[in-house]
Amino acid sequence: MTDIVPAAADGTLERLAAAALWADAEDAALVVRRLADPPGDRAWTVLATPDRDGAVFTSIGADGAGHIDLIAVDPAAQGRGIGRALVGAAEEWMRARGAAEARFAGNPPCYAWPGIDVRYTPAACLAESLGYERYRVAWNMTAGLPARYDEAEHEADLAKLAAAGVTVAAAPAGERAAVAAFVREQWNDKWAWEAEQATGLHYAFRDGAYRDGAFRDGEILGFAAWGARPLWFGPMGTAEAARGLGVGRVLLRRCLAEQAAAGQTSAQIGWVGPLRFYSRAVGARAERVFWLYRRALD
Repeated sequence: MTDIVPAAADGTLERLAAAALWADAEDAALVVRRLADPPGDRAWTVLATPDRDGAVFTSIGADGAGHIDLIAVDPAAQGRGIGRALVGAAEEWMRARGAAEARFAGNPPCYAWPGIDVRYTPAACLAESLGYERYRVAWNMTAGLPARYDEAEHEADLAKLAAAGVTVAAAPAGERAAVAAFVREQWNDKWAWEAEQATGLHYAFRDGAYRDGAFRDGEILGFAAWGARPLWFGPMGTAEAARGLGVGRVLLRRCLAEQAAAGQTSAQIGWVGPLRFYSRAVGARAERVFWLYRRALD
């Protein structure tokens, strides 16, 4: 029986994640840091083997379900039952906090992936061997950077926005209260948290002026963010009243341009719904597929 103990989300865990998660080695350390800094009301922990050759992040969702947020086993230690022991310890932690269900699924707004990337086949096999059922499929799209798009269409979008009195701008960190309030009102608290935490946040507004942390005599119409989940694009939304103006395309392209300027050569568009929009707007392609698993906790 492998001993599993509480652990700190430190550099050792970052290096373990980078070694174990071959498809995410570039941002594994950033993901560890993101998971270690969730919303303040989240119950979460890290559990690991004493010699730190295996670790699991686990948390409780807003609906009370438990989540396996990240599991990593050093390649040299695989095949020894460490992954199974880590999941068992995570499930015990979940039960102690009243969870009736465990999931291999992202726990928005602070998550690593929507579910198990199908390329991590041993992780999917582990989940299924432990009685987890696959209940949903999610996917990401990939956009090459700099993004490719129709320049004439983009100029037409900008002209349409100008004619409608709509301005687009960046919201610096520390000056996002009004945009976050718009996102919370139009969508939900999870997206609002991501908008506030994002590396980059862009928004569109009509009329009025921004003063003292709020809009006066004006309205926000849309937003787009990147880096809330490290290096990924999203979330993004446009108010119903502004649809058809090209707000979403313009904000998306602004974010991708910022990601390119930061040195990225591609951008993951996370947990995608509208395939056609991203394909047409920036030539994005569906690429990463995730299986979401769950099982009842006895």
